[in-house]
Amino acid sequence: MSLKLTILGCHSATPRVNAHPTAQVLQIKNHHFLIDCGEGTQVQMRKYKISFAKIKHIFISHLHGDHYFGLIGLISTFGLLNREKELHVYGPKGLREIIELQMNFSQSRVGYPIVFHELNSLNSELIYEDKKVKVYTIPLKHRIYTNGFLFKEKPALRKLNIDAVEKFSEIETCDYYNIKKGKDFINKDGSIIKNIELTFPPPKTKSYAYCSDTAYYKRIIDIIKGVDMLYHESTFLSDRKELAKKTGHCTAYSAGKIAAKAHVKILLLGHYSNRYRDLSAFQKEAQKAFPPSILAVEGRTFEVG
Repeated sequence: MSLKLTILGCHSATPRVNAHPTAQVLQIKNHHFLIDCGEGTQVQMRKYKISFAKIKHIFISHLHGDHYFGLIGLISTFGLLNREKELHVYGPKGLREIIELQMNFSQSRVGYPIVFHELNSLNSELIYEDKKVKVYTIPLKHRIYTNGFLFKEKPALRKLNIDAVEKFSEIETCDYYNIKKGKDFINKDGSIIKNIELTFPPPKTKSYAYCSDTAYYKRIIDIIKGVDMLYHESTFLSDRKELAKKTGHCTAYSAGKIAAKAHVKILLLGHYSNRYRDLSAFQKEAQKAFPPSILAVEGRTFEVG
């Protein structure tokens, strides 16, 4: 199954009719991870047919409003829809207090558990893991404490070469699991059948790195090296590079430089400033440093096969 990323919003600052703030949904190994939750996210989820019930984990990069103002509304709607499943929210320290304050003063109650995982480390750390996926933080350089997120598939088991396996009468069904795990098979006489003779390689693992608001920051290069797709903010073009530096943001060209140095496969640009109407200029500028640069587009789903 391919990795799929649906863009719900990819603009910065204030929402407009056709320009929504940051939010996206990553489908990876049967998970639907919501990444950032700008104002209006739940409306965008309905528009682009994202199942509310499948969202079990929400990752918030930082506490600027265009990245989390939609969270309290979504949490409230989950409650109105009689959600019972636990919801996990990962974000900076203080997020829990903000949400609980809003709920307390509005006397709101939800009938499901909310588990907050508050982050404050300045180093990359593993924040989620199950049998199929790992999620790490990517410390970023912004005006306030900010993290990106790195999503990595775990290697799957090797695939049995049934035609090869059936040639050896001593191999039984109960041996299949160990063989798929990569172990050689040892016959009763002590001879060894190499695993490579019995299996095919597993599908290549896929990875996605999300880098929200940040200035140009070399420290992230080793963390995101070689990922299949990198989303990196590109709030400004180089004509406003001084403003980018002042506000803790990045230009499209600088995003391209990061992608090139990290040897990623594809760069996805986003978080465009409302100062610009012609978004194709972002792609052209990034491609000067990194040719496989593409634009995030609201409502579009990108796949990594």
